[in-house]
Amino acid sequence: MGANMKNTILKCLLLIALLPLSASADRIKDLASIQGVRDNQLIGYGLVVGLDGSGDQTTQTPFTVQSVISMLSQLGVTLPATTTLQLKNVAAVTVTATLPPFARPGQTLDVTASSIGNAKSLRGGMLLMTPLKGADGKVYAMAQGNLLVGGAGAAAGGSKTQVNHLSVGIVSNGATVERAVPTSLGQGDSIFLELHTTDFTTASRIAEAINNQLGGDRAAPLDGRTIQVRAPEGSARIPFLSQIENVQIDPAAGAAKVIINARTGSVVMNQAVTLDDCAVSHGNLTVVINTENTVSQPGMLSGGETERVANSTVEIKADPGRVLLLKRGVALGDVVKALNSIGATPQDLLVILQAMRSAGALHAELEII
Repeated sequence: MGANMKNTILKCLLLIALLPLSASADRIKDLASIQGVRDNQLIGYGLVVGLDGSGDQTTQTPFTVQSVISMLSQLGVTLPATTTLQLKNVAAVTVTATLPPFARPGQTLDVTASSIGNAKSLRGGMLLMTPLKGADGKVYAMAQGNLLVGGAGAAAGGSKTQVNHLSVGIVSNGATVERAVPTSLGQGDSIFLELHTTDFTTASRIAEAINNQLGGDRAAPLDGRTIQVRAPEGSARIPFLSQIENVQIDPAAGAAKVIINARTGSVVMNQAVTLDDCAVSHGNLTVVINTENTVSQPGMLSGGETERVANSTVEIKADPGRVLLLKRGVALGDVVKALNSIGATPQDLLVILQAMRSAGALHAELEII
């Protein structure tokens, strides 16, 4: 490739990089859901059989033996009262699934079986017929099938390294819906949109966008999370909802938030967060943030006005002889970067940010995970 061609490609890349990025709006369906249209959790208790000696130790899990005896009695097998079962190929499990809205009898669901005893592995087992109940105690699905569980891979020297968790398995399409959950699409001539996150500005913008798109005053925010929309009844409501959920809006900017992982020291901010004047001392670290007000005086006959400009600095001192100074535009990102550059531990960072938040110098919600 010639030098001219390389220069041309470089110029094109620079032009592309300098092009302004177009702001993308979000659809209503990404920000809100329709009231009454929701998932429902299902749970059941069952048995996994056919394990290769890796099941529950029945002397320590008597409920497994009781479940086996109860199952056999329902199948017409009666055991003597003095019988003591020593089972190795059976495990008691809890079975969970999620019933989506508008699910109809005959449709299938994925289920997850998790050991509740001391089984070493569920690999190779089969889940016996298990009724799955909702919060109201009614059976909404029946689950049964072969479990899919992660295995163990061989390592160097003949040893084995466990790759996946062996006490949990899934049955793909392992449950059949037996009962439908009634789902309501609004009340009377209205539907209600519920925001995923409470925000009065976003609620107002959604109502305004719907009214601009459809005309009239069809939508009105009831609070920071709910928007009432007048909708046609009957079969015309479905295409109306399809039109509503694809309306695009510009959501309001989220509240200032800082998330800290206390184990790794990772810091994530959803927007630039500035700090007030503060000084924090922790161990051999000292953080001082100052704001100096200077006056910007325009020239004569320029028509400008005298302005006060705030110049902020961050001064972080560690061991003697090591001082890091940052000028202008102090943000939390600058403080975190400076602390990391002088070797502050994640615990140091966590304590300092907590102290700033308690003192009111950090204007953001601080979440520690």
